[in-house]
Amino acid sequence: MQTLVGWHIEMEFQEAGAHTSAVAMLRLGDGTELRARGDTSRHPSDPEQLRVGEEIAAARALNDLASQLLTKAHGEIQEVSPVPTHPLS
Repeated sequence: MQTLVGWHIEMEFQEAGAHTSAVAMLRLGDGTELRARGDTSRHPSDPEQLRVGEEIAAARALNDLASQLLTKAHGEIQEVSPVPTHPLS
């Protein structure tokens, strides 16, 4: 029998001039909350495209979130396994 598991990621953006930041929050089934941030700045000569800034900032926040998940999983494996593991990056 398969078990369906779902996670929801909340993403918020803040824009100030040419700077865009994104904050991602993931709540796991074990109660852990992971938060990550991504930032980007538009070059002054580039056209204003808010959506593009949001996409880049979000991608950077999600990349950080992925790294945190890998570190967490690695730590949990190390707690129960006598075999040395290496964190994925």
